[in-house]
Amino acid sequence: MSEFWLISAPGDKENVQALERMNTVTSKSNLSYNTKFAIPDFKVGTLDSLVGLSDELGKLDTFAESLIRRMAQSVVEVMEDSKGKAQEHLLANGVDLTSFVTHFEWDMAKYPAKQPLVSVVDTIAKQLAQIEMDLKSRTAAYNTLKTNLENMEKKSMGNLFTRTLSDIVSKEDFVLDSEYLITLLVIVPKPNYSQWQKTYESLSDMVVPRSTKLITEDKEGGLFTVTLFRKVIEDFKTKAKENKFTVREFYYDEKEIKREREEMARLLSDKKQQYQTSCVALKKGSSTFPDHKVKVTLLGNPDRPAAGQTDRERESEGEGEGPLLRWLKVNFSEAFIAWIHIKALRVFVESVLRYGLPVNFQAVLLQPLKKSSTKRLREVLNSVFRHLDEVAATSILDASVEIPGLQLNNQDYFPYVYFHIDLSLLD
Repeated sequence: MSEFWLISAPGDKENVQALERMNTVTSKSNLSYNTKFAIPDFKVGTLDSLVGLSDELGKLDTFAESLIRRMAQSVVEVMEDSKGKAQEHLLANGVDLTSFVTHFEWDMAKYPAKQPLVSVVDTIAKQLAQIEMDLKSRTAAYNTLKTNLENMEKKSMGNLFTRTLSDIVSKEDFVLDSEYLITLLVIVPKPNYSQWQKTYESLSDMVVPRSTKLITEDKEGGLFTVTLFRKVIEDFKTKAKENKFTVREFYYDEKEIKREREEMARLLSDKKQQYQTSCVALKKGSSTFPDHKVKVTLLGNPDRPAAGQTDRERESEGEGEGPLLRWLKVNFSEAFIAWIHIKALRVFVESVLRYGLPVNFQAVLLQPLKKSSTKRLREVLNSVFRHLDEVAATSILDASVEIPGLQLNNQDYFPYVYFHIDLSLLD
């Protein structure tokens, strides 16, 4: 499952033992795979400021998730015929999203923990705002290109009455640069081919004999040429209409046809260049995780993928890709990384607000192993940590209990700090 539960409990002896019981039960029952989720010590500031940050981080969390979903969708749209491979481009720091989340490390260089919390949050907010602004401008330009191309492609589709003829006719089909003669294009229904051949010369005076030629046809009819004197054009059109022949308004302009063909070729080329792809391989390795402030300590023993490349290195390696796809890959990674840092910040802020000072809590990342076992996993957690809030825990474990004055939704309130990370939203 690509779903994660990020929880925290106080770091005192009683709750450390509770975490160990949780890990034992979930492991034996095959309910979840658990890892410690290390969060650095931030400058706390005042509790009032934390309350304000709690609200701001909630909004920023929602915004970041929405942004990465839009970017993932943009990758799918740009890939078009290769949509099935779009997931290969949705990486974070060079590794797949699940690996990044389960091996999360706080980026001290990008978001220094020594700065006040409000400054860290402001840095992330500005970064995401800039990515969204760039996303809007780039996707708008791409959509304009796509729309223009679709409009031109529509011209080359449809029946002979509506489609462009620039890719069908040639200079040799027309009498050009004549003061007296002109070549018209006439659409003739298929059942009327014989009638056309017998009558076109007599539909009007001054029609050049044996001047008709079938250029192309579709399911409904054919496109014929006919050459006549300019002075009888209107009379010929009237008589043709009476006989169910339709004169198509078209005058051969070599410069205009050349311009239209070049424009179509340019649009096709520009669109193709936006999503030319070259696969960036995932680099894998293994190492152990020492237990300290900014690295993840595994509660199990899986191999850990290497940290991967920086976004700048991946951008350089992806030079064979189109500019829009390359930008989406790099900035999707940046936005996703920022989103998981927001989750870490929310855990820190909510843990301090709920468990108090001095800062002492342990965050754990749980990955439910089966969708069908999430209810049982929730029951285990609520039971293990019910001592953190006996009143709320009682309500959660027994939904039939009504407590006067306490508004609880047993689906949304937990006796421990809890946040949800759902990567299936990106599938």
